[in-house]
Amino acid sequence: MDSPDIAILGTGAHAPAKILTNHELARTVETTDEWIVTRTGIRERRIAGKNETTSLMAAAAGRAALADAGIEAAQVDLIIVATLTPDVPMPATACLVQHLLGVPARAACFDLNAACSGFLYALDTAWALLGSGRYRHALVIGAEKLSTIVDWTDRSTCVLFGDGAGAVVLGPARGTAKILGMRLYAEGAHAGLLGVPRGPRSYIQMKGREIFKIAVREMEDAAREILEQHGLAATSIACVVPHQANLRIIESLAQYLGLPLERFVVNLDRYGNTSAASIPLALDEARRAGRVRPGDTTLFVAFGAGLTYGSALVRW
Repeated sequence: MDSPDIAILGTGAHAPAKILTNHELARTVETTDEWIVTRTGIRERRIAGKNETTSLMAAAAGRAALADAGIEAAQVDLIIVATLTPDVPMPATACLVQHLLGVPARAACFDLNAACSGFLYALDTAWALLGSGRYRHALVIGAEKLSTIVDWTDRSTCVLFGDGAGAVVLGPARGTAKILGMRLYAEGAHAGLLGVPRGPRSYIQMKGREIFKIAVREMEDAAREILEQHGLAATSIACVVPHQANLRIIESLAQYLGLPLERFVVNLDRYGNTSAASIPLALDEARRAGRVRPGDTTLFVAFGAGLTYGSALVRW
């Protein structure tokens, strides 16, 4: 259901101060900077400190988004945190964020896990809830501390992931940044290709080659379907904010959509794959760099474990 009266009012992001470069990784695992860059496009990633929790990073990003939107914490009545690395299994990280930000007790707060597609799933959920008229302002956050579920001896996965958070504030449209539409999907038949199995070594496990092929196909399908739904040509998209997993995936998507790579926001070289945080973190960076201009139509597209995937269109 389209809800053109709901818009992104502000964005924010937070990244840990500690930077882990490829050269530093090469000292502890059998790899090289050239090997990592050639296969992924990643040069460094941010790693949260021991006491730098998912909730603290989420709150920092949320605080920045509220300031950007000019919205007080007291005006927020819905918080959704997309994460697969909550501080604890319960309570929800969103409740911890509520307390850290001073959001009133009347607000609804919950977490959502759709892995790397989590931010889009949370955005669509908040869009629908605000569209119902029951809520007015939502804080939607993607936040991850993936360093806690990475096997740092496995070069096939440890080179890929990083920590961070990104956030947006949704509310009644002020004439710009309207959400035009969203599409969400899942293919549970492929759930075994990427996940964190239960056991004494609960680390990310992934079948990279299979994931690569499916990710390109799913992201292209999600992009084409939402463009067709709104009668838009790919060339009308001024800026694409994709999930930041692998540069080769983004390059393939650009080729299949017939768009120059310059229209894609790419920051994975500095952050790696931050899962649910990657799109809002990249969006905030793009806005502050002036890459998102009034009147532009922006495409968000993501895929993640599940396998989940989705897309969104926003007119600024």
